[in-house]
Amino acid sequence: MTDAIINSSASGPGKDSKSTKDNADVEQTQPRNPWPEMNDATMLGETSEELRNDRLKQIAAQGNAHFHRLGWKRLAIVTIVEAVALGALSLPQAYHTLGMFPGVFLTLTLGAISIFTSYLVGQVKLAHPDVANYADAGRLLFGRYGRIGYEIFGAALVLELVMVVGSHALTGAIALGDINGGKTCSIVFSAVSAIILLVLAIPPSFTEVAILGYIDFVSILAAIGITVIATGIQASNSAGGLSGVQWSAWPKEGITFTEAFVAVSNIIFAFSFAIGQFSFMDEMHTPTDYMKSIWASGFIQICIYTLTGALCYAFVGDVVQSPALLSAGPLISKIAFGVAIPVIFISGSINSTVALRYIHGRMYKNSPLRYINTPMGWASWIILVVIFTIIAWVIAEAIPIFSDLLSLASALFVSGFSFYIPAVMWFAILCKGKPFDRENLLISLGSILAFIIGAVTLVAGTYATISDIIHTTSEGSAHKPFACRSS
Repeated sequence: MTDAIINSSASGPGKDSKSTKDNADVEQTQPRNPWPEMNDATMLGETSEELRNDRLKQIAAQGNAHFHRLGWKRLAIVTIVEAVALGALSLPQAYHTLGMFPGVFLTLTLGAISIFTSYLVGQVKLAHPDVANYADAGRLLFGRYGRIGYEIFGAALVLELVMVVGSHALTGAIALGDINGGKTCSIVFSAVSAIILLVLAIPPSFTEVAILGYIDFVSILAAIGITVIATGIQASNSAGGLSGVQWSAWPKEGITFTEAFVAVSNIIFAFSFAIGQFSFMDEMHTPTDYMKSIWASGFIQICIYTLTGALCYAFVGDVVQSPALLSAGPLISKIAFGVAIPVIFISGSINSTVALRYIHGRMYKNSPLRYINTPMGWASWIILVVIFTIIAWVIAEAIPIFSDLLSLASALFVSGFSFYIPAVMWFAILCKGKPFDRENLLISLGSILAFIIGAVTLVAGTYATISDIIHTTSEGSAHKPFACRSS
């Protein structure tokens, strides 16, 4: 064999045919190797298909571990971030409309009811661990027509959250415009706000979002604290002092139904954290701890809302503005808006994450891309974040009556997600035995109350918002699409 190879390599240009023949003879004289070519993997007995399956299992294991790291403390922060934003500073004006006593009473009562409905949502999640979001809850609730429930709840979830993200882009523009003194077109600031919201929505896990949540929490406490202290000092230094501030324990004179219910709606929607609770709990490593989070979050929200509404209204009186930091004077409002910038964007971006986790999980349900731990997984996620944020920004800027449209969506959807749907889930899914048996009586009565609150919000809130839309459009006070607006 060696001689043949040497002779073949030594053959000149004129001996090509002989060389080919010699090589063929050599090949024919060699016994065929019965074994395929081996690399390290096949030598260990693994085929390429087995290697691929092992890799997919590794991706799935890492993904599941990554998305099950949320503890109850971070869940509490996430629910606070989802619910508490600058909307808290609209409550002093709601107290002015309703009066101090009804305002405080409604805040305490609705806060307690929201804790109760969140308890019901958590019980559904514990009983049915496969429910990863509110759309899955719709599938469960609709039974044999589960697909219809899944689509309805999923569409409502996305529609509400995309509009909330758009409203945060506009709020960011107002804050930046106030700091800037109105020297720059608001569209520029809303576009900048949208970009910031986009960047902050890139982390797909609520465990990472919770880290930003600590910054958000400090930000809103600081902004509220600055506003309360500043308005308190101004009231003390005024001619009549604190006793000269004009505030009332009861509703203002001549109040209309629309005004009253808009004020009530502001309090109701302030406790809207249940909309993301299924999504949040799906990442918990110990889901049974969820009530620790709900108690902590609910108590903190009730304290923030009650103190903010009551103190600012008591210090400013019937001239209080919304948000209340505008009542603190030009300089203080700039400072407060600057301090509140993190809460505007972090609270806004978490709504993107809730919606996109549902959309991404639906699109890639049977694909390893759903774990967002590969280059293609990250690419698919970031593309969705970009598209979702652009849609939110365009809707907010293009629709002249966007603020009223957001109120309408909240009346239609938040009333359900936070109040009457959890009540229905108690009777349809959770209740064992007769609803009014001794062991079920208290929860059944609480569920009936929650259902009534949600149903009234749905009907009256829709009516009040439509009335306001008619008033706005008839007077021509709606803004033009993509127009510069004053803060």
